[in-house]
Amino acid sequence: MPHNHSHPTQLRQALSDATQRLGDRVDAEVLLAYALSKPRSWLIAHADDLLSPDHAAAYAVLIEQREAGEPVAYITGRRGFWSLDLHVTPATLIPRPETELLVELALERLPIDKACRVLDLGTGSGAIALAMARERPMAQVVATDASGDALAVAQNNARRHHIGNVSFAQGDWFGPLDDRRFDVIVSNPPYIEADDPHLQQGDLRFEPISALASGRDGLDDIRRIVRDAGLHLASGGWLLFEHGWHQGDMARSLLRDAGFAELSTARDLEQRDRVSMGRWQ
Repeated sequence: MPHNHSHPTQLRQALSDATQRLGDRVDAEVLLAYALSKPRSWLIAHADDLLSPDHAAAYAVLIEQREAGEPVAYITGRRGFWSLDLHVTPATLIPRPETELLVELALERLPIDKACRVLDLGTGSGAIALAMARERPMAQVVATDASGDALAVAQNNARRHHIGNVSFAQGDWFGPLDDRRFDVIVSNPPYIEADDPHLQQGDLRFEPISALASGRDGLDDIRRIVRDAGLHLASGGWLLFEHGWHQGDMARSLLRDAGFAELSTARDLEQRDRVSMGRWQ
């Protein structure tokens, strides 16, 4: 039976209606929590509460935006990554949970109790740089991005989390770094093939294309990063980067050709190649 919207709706009912419309319970919960300015956990204890007309109207608008395909992270302006609640905007890629693998592997290669230098190339919202800076307070982290708008988002995230051991530089990959050298270089570069049909689907349609696609085989940016990394790595330093599930073999051969040793590719939870790395001699 259709609801008579002149009567206030219970949270539980509003959630179940939205879940049906979106086909996704988590999205429905995240957007309701956002409309109410409450954490998602709050919804469980308040499932019987009535939704005020104002909140119901606000929620309806959010559901429509999501139905039109807009990513939840851009609607709410937020995304959780590692232990951080990050602001994101359409100038930045939405941080992916699988990118936490890159952070984990990079942290394993950094001392906990000694000063060290870390570089995050193409930082976007700052997700990787800030996660590493928080976990390694004695590290000095530098984050670069070609987009001034993205760097503004990353700097804002650093301020909001009071992370002081990270600095930002605008420019293309290693462009702004002169001859500085680092112990670990990390990157989640664009790696999708330019003609990949996925770019026309789902959240990807709303994300910055420059942060997603990289030439015909998706490896243009990775080639540049691997080629120039040696100029910015300390002896024995590591380069680690994320890539597509079918790019592991190519990634390792690029690293080998550039003179890296101790090559490996790590897999994500879905057992897909996700991060390749090598050590500079």
